[in-house]
Amino acid sequence: MLIFASDIHLVDGTCAKSISPNAFTLFSERVRELAFHSSFRRDGHYDPVKQIDLVLMGDILDPLHSTLWLDGNVRPWTDSSRPEFAAKLLQVTRAILRENAEAVNTLKRLALEEIVFLPPAVKGVPDFNSREHAVPHVNIHYMVGNHDWYYHLPGPAFDAIRQEMIDAMGLSNPADNFPWELAEHEPLQNLFARYNAYGHHGDKYDKFNYDREKGRNFSTLGDVFAMEVLNRYPVVVARDVGTDLPPAILDSLRKLTNVRPALATSLWISGQIRQHAGSKALERQLKKIWDQLSDDFLQIDFVRQADKAFQFDIVDAMELVVKISKRASFNTINDVVVWVREKMWEGQISYTNHALLEPAFVDSSARYIIYGHTHHHEVIPLDAEGVPPDEENQVYFNTGTWHSYFDLAVKNLESQKFVPYQSMTYLTFYDREERGERNFEAWTGTFV
Repeated sequence: MLIFASDIHLVDGTCAKSISPNAFTLFSERVRELAFHSSFRRDGHYDPVKQIDLVLMGDILDPLHSTLWLDGNVRPWTDSSRPEFAAKLLQVTRAILRENAEAVNTLKRLALEEIVFLPPAVKGVPDFNSREHAVPHVNIHYMVGNHDWYYHLPGPAFDAIRQEMIDAMGLSNPADNFPWELAEHEPLQNLFARYNAYGHHGDKYDKFNYDREKGRNFSTLGDVFAMEVLNRYPVVVARDVGTDLPPAILDSLRKLTNVRPALATSLWISGQIRQHAGSKALERQLKKIWDQLSDDFLQIDFVRQADKAFQFDIVDAMELVVKISKRASFNTINDVVVWVREKMWEGQISYTNHALLEPAFVDSSARYIIYGHTHHHEVIPLDAEGVPPDEENQVYFNTGTWHSYFDLAVKNLESQKFVPYQSMTYLTFYDREERGERNFEAWTGTFV
């Protein structure tokens, strides 16, 4: 039995909050239930599964959204070979693990075989009266994405950080290998192949959060924008005008990191001011701070170096938004934000077109293509060969998220409406001898 989850975004509490630890308790209960049903074989007899594999496919811990980086001169785009870089990452990682101790301990208890207990089999049926239990071994595999790419960096200092994560979460990874792609870790590659699957986090298709020229061991413009604008803005507002603000505004500004897409943040701020401030003077003050931080962002060397001559790119898009912001209210930025979203992301949330181009899909070596990253759960049929019940279907899945966020509504974008909710999604795949004739399950829950 192979389970996938991604984009859990456990944070240290200095920015937005993580999803409730109750989500991990619920998940562990579902794993127990899935294991029981998986133990009924294709011919109908019961034989407890021996092994469960859980793949955490990127953006699990989220070191990016922490104000601890703002103390000192180290940033995610600092040269990672400098000793102070690993020291800061260690500080942030430990803070995340402390803040989410209950949640990560639930994962560890899964790996320690303390949660999933199955009735033994007697003549092909479960013996519910037995005092004995069958206990499957649980492997938890960590892959990185764009918010936790730091754990992909090589070297002894980063091995030590990864080892603390392994110890806290019960991970099966070796300390020197938290892969980004399957080719980087042969045992994981073989595991995917066993279930006719191929996947990765999906950030490689996001220009804002992955630099194709530099690769995954380097920071991106998305990191800089998150750190120097989204993370910093509530801190500066609280420092400069906090005593004059209604508590509701300060609380909402701390949720900036949950707004999607990131370039719609100014619309979120505008809406919150309109709802809570009730003062044009206060709105002007908050806008001034936003403009200054956005302008500072555009002047950072890392950002200027990313600006490519003679072509429209992410930096130009950001500069366009900021310059209009300087001349107008938050509200008038809306059309530009919408245009930028369509220009840079082609107006699409789905990564289906990327799945169709994956070599593993094209050569039919994988029936299931699995991404995360977008936070948009999907199950999309790609192709089918043969005649039922022996057809070989190919399907694209997105693992969605375990996260609280505010998503920009697509109807009447100019109205600046955001929908708040929490989501939790996981995927389960079975080999040919598990779960009867079922091949996969995709479960998602959304709640306010």
